Amino acid sequence: MRIAIVGAGGIGCIYGAALAEAGADVTFIARGAHLAAMRTNGLKIEGDRGETVVRPVQATDDPAAVGVVDYAIFCVKLWDVETAGTAIKPLVGPGTAVIPQQNGVDAHERLIPILGRGAVMAGTAWVTGSIIAPGVVRQTGTYQRLIFGELDGSMSGRGQALAEMCAKAGFDGEFEPNVLVPVWEKFLGIVPLSSVNSLTRAPLGVYREDPELWRLCEAALRETIAVGRAEGVPLPADAFDKVCGQLRSMPPHHMTSMCNDLLRGNRIELPWFAGKVVELGKKHSIPTPTCNLLYAALKPHINGKAA
Repeated sequence: MRIAIVGAGGIGCIYGAALAEAGADVTFIARGAHLAAMRTNGLKIEGDRGETVVRPVQATDDPAAVGVVDYAIFCVKLWDVETAGTAIKPLVGPGTAVIPQQNGVDAHERLIPILGRGAVMAGTAWVTGSIIAPGVVRQTGTYQRLIFGELDGSMSGRGQALAEMCAKAGFDGEFEPNVLVPVWEKFLGIVPLSSVNSLTRAPLGVYREDPELWRLCEAALRETIAVGRAEGVPLPADAFDKVCGQLRSMPPHHMTSMCNDLLRGNRIELPWFAGKVVELGKKHSIPTPTCNLLYAALKPHINGKAA
């Protein structure tokens, strides 16, 4: 089984290392110092699930040098979807599955015009990690799930084979017939968390305990549920209560990747989070006043300090 990890950062490296250890033929598409370190010293994953070292590592910054693969696990930031999608065309053959692992809800839609509907699945990542030094990734938490599915709902052979390989690699590969439901269920929590965290620059415990700020979270969540249902996604009837329960159970020190990017002066994924809710609200004539407010307040930071 040939697998390319496209965007070998904190998320992609964790999946790729586990799959490589299980015997898959894995190539990491990376760049810069991280790529150089992997080529020289291998890839080290450390953290709450233990330590894994992959050495030697197959890694390159040139997808054309890899050739056609069975799976491309697509882990780039949302602003790089089109650029990276175009760059990986040499990886894609008649049976290749490209599996987006972004936190938004539209990466698969954006890849289809570039790579073709038959190549693109949908999916989302449930794992947390970050590059702490070139060639070294720290994983936070013991959970590790790769969720994916065919857009037509079919239980294809390629999906089943990947689920089996994930199990062999020691983590959950969840092949979902209605994959947009888990994609949206994750998005429901991301929109309020990323927006209010970035607005306040405070950890979850601070704004969760403040009644006015928590009402912002709840209102953004309700708006996100409304536009998701308008899009035809069969979200469960208890979606609001379920997500609120998840947010209340998370550790008080939790900070989102979007807020961390903002604090570092980097670009942020706001247009595909609260901005996406605003866009879909307009499409379906659904009021989204809270997401409008959050989007407008954070908009000056979209392009980072260079803006």
